[in-house]
Formats: sequence, structure tokens, C-alpha cells
Amino acid sequence: MDLSVVDLSPLPDGGSATEAYANTVDAAQQAERLGYERFWVAEHHGMADSIAGTSPEVLLGHLAAETDTIRLGSGAVLLNHYSPFKVAEQFGVLDGLAPDRIDAGLGRANGSPASDRALQTSRRVQNPDEDHAEKIESVVNHLYDDFPDEHPYSDLTIPRSNGDPPAPWVLGSSPSSAGIAGQLGLPYCFAAFIRPQFATHAFEQYRERFEASRLAGGVEEPEGIVAVNAVCAETDEEAARLRAVAEATYQRMQRGVVGTRPSVEEALDELGGVPDPTPATLDSEEWPRAISGSPERLAGLLEQLSDRVGVDEVMIQHVTGTHEQALRSHELLAEGVGIR
Repeated sequence: MDLSVVDLSPLPDGGSATEAYANTVDAAQQAERLGYERFWVAEHHGMADSIAGTSPEVLLGHLAAETDTIRLGSGAVLLNHYSPFKVAEQFGVLDGLAPDRIDAGLGRANGSPASDRALQTSRRVQNPDEDHAEKIESVVNHLYDDFPDEHPYSDLTIPRSNGDPPAPWVLGSSPSSAGIAGQLGLPYCFAAFIRPQFATHAFEQYRERFEASRLAGGVEEPEGIVAVNAVCAETDEEAARLRAVAEATYQRMQRGVVGTRPSVEEALDELGGVPDPTPATLDSEEWPRAISGSPERLAGLLEQLSDRVGVDEVMIQHVTGTHEQALRSHELLAEGVGIR
């Protein structure tokens, strides 16, 4: 099994975006040392009090200078806010800075009404899936200079290295996005930490709709990643204690409190105690929003979930109380899975 990381650049307690970005660089360098496959950074808007990850294309340029071998990408750039040509140009620049190391993770999401207005994004699209598929295809054609000769954009070029162009990935948390990925013949990453109940159906939809791609950046066979929220510690009990942060954060979101993250102590107080450890074996229909465990237990859980959806790579999104806890979790997990 391959392991990867997606990082949101959370603000440390009392810190600023400067410290958040320094922590992201630290995490990327650690992931490279430990043998993680790729390191992606996310895009969230209107949450600057808690999450500094607003512009993956900018942050990736800095990460390119601070790492040497690990693949870097967006998890995801939110394509509904932007011009496909501009997105392709940005990833072409990144490819020039880090040849053969860039993943163009393409997704979509609406934020608050205010942030969508500020981004000049219309929520009224007649056919959102069709619009999204067309935008993805356009980004890929720009990246690979693959528009037909008669197309009005056929003479446009973007900067790039002399190596392979950025690898396109479709990212999503629904069977709808999975169908788009299959239809276009592109690799697919499912965010199981958002809608775990759809994970199995989404990958089934991806494979049912999959067609060997006619796009230059496509793949011949289905290729997938499942992204999960997971935390690792020396013991199952300590890992469950750290998982309390993710559990309390989700409960806050359900109450409409978005973009805040409690400490472990605050989370335990809000939950009324330490959550039960994630069982070593999950029921066939059970997919928790967050999982935890010792290196051995968590490795086994990730194996179960990746087997369930038929992928060979798991991407870890962590919601932990501190940066140090996140780094230790990544280190222990790498040992448990055996990628070191």
C-alpha cells in the first residue's frame, strides 16, 4: 500500500498563516523522508482564522523549492471558481519548477455565499456536472497541448518542463464526481473524510462509467486513491484520545460552527470523555468518518478500507490538536504500513 498526505495548513494556537505554512513545509519534508508517495495541499475560503490553505497553486511553488522527490499537488484546486486556462498556466509553472512531480487535483466546492460572491462564482449553473466535466477536459487539453487544430485554443501554449506534464486527478466526495472521472478516463481520488457513506458506491460508479481515455493525460485502466481522516499513536487508547479532536470538530460543524478546531482537552470535554478505540475489524457496511489506532491496528484498518474500494493508495487527512501530534502520527503510520 502507498501512503500520501493532504494538508490544510491549519493555524496553530495563537499563530498566524506564517507558522501554518512553515508547518506545511515541515510536514512535506517529513513525508518525503518517510517515503510517502505524494503531498497535496487544499483550498478553503473564508476560514482564515483557522485554515490558511486558500491558494494551493501558490503554496505548491514554495513546497517545490523545499522538497526534492515527493510528488506535489492540489487537493483540490476548486475549478468552479476559475478559468481552466489560468489553472493550466499555474500548473504549467509548477511543472517548470518541479519537473515530473506535479499532480493537478481538480475538484469543485461552494463556500459561504459571501466567499462565492467575492470569488465571483455563480451558484446557478444549468448542468453542474456537464460544466465541471467540460472544465476538467479543458484544463487537461491545455496542460497537454491537445486541442484539435480547428479549436480556437489550439494556438495557446503554457509554460512547462521538458518532462511529463502535470498528472490530472479528478477529486470528489460523491458518485457524481466519480462518474465524471470514469467518463473522462482520468484517475480519481475520493474524499471519504467528507462523505464516507458514499465511498464504495462512488468507486463502483467510477469503474462502471470508466472508458479508456481519449485525453492525452488520461489512463487506460481505473486508478484511484481513497482519502481518509486517520490518526496514529503508540497505543489504540492514545490514538482514540487524539481522534477526539476530529470527532468534536465534526460535531461543531453539525451545529453550524465551521472552521474551528478544539484542543484535545477541549474536545474531550465537549464529547464527554475519550471516544472508544476504532475496532480492529470494521463491519462490511461500516465506514467511520475518522479512524484511529496503533501502527499495527491502523495499518490493518487502512488495508480493509482500501481493499473495499479496490485501490492501492490511501491519502491521510488528519485533524489533530497540534502540529507535533500530526507529525508523530505520520511517522508511526509509515512504520505500521512499512513504507519506510
